[in-house]
Amino acid sequence: MNEERFTALVVEEGAEGRRVEFRELPLSALPPGEVLVKVAYSTLNYKDGLAITGKGKILRTSPLAPGIDFAGTVVESSDPRYKPGDEVVLTGWGVGERHWGGFSQYTRVKGEWLVPLPAGMSLLHAMTIGTAGFTAMLCVLALERHGFIPGREVLVTGAAGGVGSVAVALLAKAGHNVIAATGRPHEEAYLRELGASGILDRNTLTAPGRPLESERWGGAVDTVGGAVLSGVLRAMAMRSAVAICGNAGGAEFTTTVYPFILRGVTMIGIESVMVPREERLAAWERLARDLSPELLDRMTTVIPFADLPTYAEQITNAQTRGRIVVDINR
Repeated sequence: MNEERFTALVVEEGAEGRRVEFRELPLSALPPGEVLVKVAYSTLNYKDGLAITGKGKILRTSPLAPGIDFAGTVVESSDPRYKPGDEVVLTGWGVGERHWGGFSQYTRVKGEWLVPLPAGMSLLHAMTIGTAGFTAMLCVLALERHGFIPGREVLVTGAAGGVGSVAVALLAKAGHNVIAATGRPHEEAYLRELGASGILDRNTLTAPGRPLESERWGGAVDTVGGAVLSGVLRAMAMRSAVAICGNAGGAEFTTTVYPFILRGVTMIGIESVMVPREERLAAWERLARDLSPELLDRMTTVIPFADLPTYAEQITNAQTRGRIVVDINR
């Protein structure tokens, strides 16, 4: 009997150089794991774009299929929590970096890494959320635990990107006055559709300023880092907090101690890869509750598997908007 075969986008780095190509492989080529999943959708995140283009050192083993998240259906399972036919979601855990990822029609993973598809959510919409939306939810939950400053605006930087788009929608849904900071003013209509009440030019944040500006932000989600984060910190309100989760604008930033010792500002680092299972389940339950299918559709572009390399180049050049969902079987 012939073994079933599948297609994967494989990146291989070696002495002969770097190759990125679609390969047809047997199921036996997959790594060991407790659950075999037929992938329906994955997403293209900034990190995935770096992995495919080679613009960043993301992959820790070779050859490997990138793709840091996926949604699909269980085919085989030795984990008692899952059975054939169950619909599941995975984000994080080094998948697509150290372990075979979602840019593959089949993958095999540990059962502990999976979560059940939330009730009422489709596989497509789970990947509209994906790692970016999951990270945005972790940011919002962290700010809620800290407490927002009543009457103050809430800022989201990199608002037209994947994390930023979902953060704007979640914060607006929770009733906050959300200001969306972006370097792409032509995306104003899109951001207002997601719930932003105002738009801020990113250059306003990166312009030189005093160590402390007038108090404005009662909370903030920073997806950019670098000079943008420096500008955010200068205008944070007394005893407010900023959740930081990205470095597309640079891993280093300059600030003073004044926001922290004169205004009691808290900077909360958001890590979304190794999040414990119970926290994951709570975050996905909230995402299913607060993001309607209609809203998710507004921020989603669905692309065929074959177009991944082209869109990977675009996302690393900040030429995409919202969430890019990859239809693995199209």
